[in-house]
Amino acid sequence: MSSLPTLVCVHAHPDDEAFFAAGAVAHYASVGHRVVLITCTNGRLGFDQNGRAGNQSDHDDVATKATRAAELQRSVATLGFSRAVSLGYDDSGMLGWPQNENPDAFMNVDVEAAARTIAAILDEEHAAVVVTYDERGFYGHPDHIQANVVARRAVALSLSVERLYYSVVPKGVITTLIAGAQEIELSLPAFVLDAGTHVADDLVATTMDVSALVKVKHDAMAAHASQIDNEDLVEMNDGLFALLFSTEYYQRAWSRHDSSGDATDLFGGL
Repeated sequence: MSSLPTLVCVHAHPDDEAFFAAGAVAHYASVGHRVVLITCTNGRLGFDQNGRAGNQSDHDDVATKATRAAELQRSVATLGFSRAVSLGYDDSGMLGWPQNENPDAFMNVDVEAAARTIAAILDEEHAAVVVTYDERGFYGHPDHIQANVVARRAVALSLSVERLYYSVVPKGVITTLIAGAQEIELSLPAFVLDAGTHVADDLVATTMDVSALVKVKHDAMAAHASQIDNEDLVEMNDGLFALLFSTEYYQRAWSRHDSSGDATDLFGGL
């Protein structure tokens, strides 16, 4: 095990690891940090092999679950994660889908039980930094919101964690991005366009230049080929992709001790 501090990412679905904090993961893995992924759901309500969404009556849940597990492993290898843990909860689907009523859906699980499982992994890994989504789940997905809830509780239970960060996009950046995309008629996914995506600029504690790793981020996204709503991002030209994904922003949600020194490094000052 590396003598450098460990980073753990808590994500909701297979493919979230390729979009949120992927540059930080690839960076820290490349310089010797142990980086661990916890994926909370099996992603079975993603697009199936025939492009059907999870709320369609003929959706193939079983095949989708298997496909997304395989895609996740390819993405994990691409980004350099040292370990990947899948908790296996059922995907809840988008807000308002009938699958929201499934008692086994992640949005309905016992928060304390899920948090204790995650906390045990955090302490087993001697995790110093945890990254997840903000309280709105970045774009309101119920599984993302639940990931935030259980991650915050797990951090509170953990003896090792020093800091909790949210992967965010500041308002100034998202406003400029959307305006530029509209000018060139670029289709952006819902999680970017949603008005609740951005946070106030002054909430950003850490800004990371990951421009050297944009190809790694692209390849991780491309590994999730079944999720066809991301095709526009994967297929865009290299220059535009680099423009969109060369910088990552993090809100410091909690710190056990003084957090000075983390302006460009999630481990800064530890």
